[in-house]
Amino acid sequence: MTKPLPARIEAFIHAHALVEPGGSVTCLVSGGADSTCLWHVLRELGYDVSAVHVNHGVRGTAADADAEHCAAVLGARVIRVRPAATEAALRDLRYSATEEFGLRATGHTASDQIETVLYRIVASGSTRGIKVRREDGVVRPLLDVTREETAAYCAEQGLPVRVDATNPDTARGLIRDEILPLLRRLHPGADANLRALGDERPRLPRSLEASLVDLLASRAGTKGVDLGGGVRAVREYETVRLEGTVAWGPWTLESERSDLEVRARRPGDHLAGRRKKVQDLLVDAKVPRAERDTWPVVTCAGEVIEVPGIATAPGWAGVVTARRGAA
Repeated sequence: MTKPLPARIEAFIHAHALVEPGGSVTCLVSGGADSTCLWHVLRELGYDVSAVHVNHGVRGTAADADAEHCAAVLGARVIRVRPAATEAALRDLRYSATEEFGLRATGHTASDQIETVLYRIVASGSTRGIKVRREDGVVRPLLDVTREETAAYCAEQGLPVRVDATNPDTARGLIRDEILPLLRRLHPGADANLRALGDERPRLPRSLEASLVDLLASRAGTKGVDLGGGVRAVREYETVRLEGTVAWGPWTLESERSDLEVRARRPGDHLAGRRKKVQDLLVDAKVPRAERDTWPVVTCAGEVIEVPGIATAPGWAGVVTARRGAA
């Protein structure tokens, strides 16, 4: 049995640690079904939700009507910015104009992911898709649901939505209305396969992949191989560990211990031996909201032992050396 849409969205948020349980998030709303669904579902799930609408003024009275709708129906704050010539420039303006809101969610769906991957294959030969999380604090909680599902949800909930009449005239409109239907005729799995291409999976350089394959195939009790960048992989019987320097955004982290892990913070994280949450440590240190989800956290056996530049767990002083350069 398929889970209800809100449950699926909540599972996706938790799987990717997009918003803390009950946390604050600002929805970038256009008035369409996708962003309206996002705004409504997040509220139903108990998040502290606000809304903002960016009016580029590129569609005259229609744009003004969208802004009035978002303000009246979704309680959105309306921000006016200058027009831009391309969709990419308009998007960049929206994100920069709303940076003050910190964590922001957009209504990009699995349907947008498919269209983006297809466009980038043709335009640049890249299969890069829409990121679940951008470095500037923008997250996409709807990437696991389709446009048809958001429209159905809004209809079921009686939520009024706006329709952008210019969409069919864009590159996305061409892909949506003409190209994708032909690809589905060619193969019924076209949508699923294109969507899979956009998944955020790191790809190793061929030389590095060959080194790791050789390491794992070795029958030697202990064997090591240099991976470059100051990192060394060591295999001891059935265990493989990485040693050396780890780069995390602007941070460079080093330790002589081989049992440490670097990751982003997760809901409920707290410093080992202390009750204070990592979230509170970041807030107290006045770390901008947009940077908190990308701040490195060092763990050992699942416990947070270091929040670089902010706090170290009792008994772990000097274990990790952290330097921060230019972002």
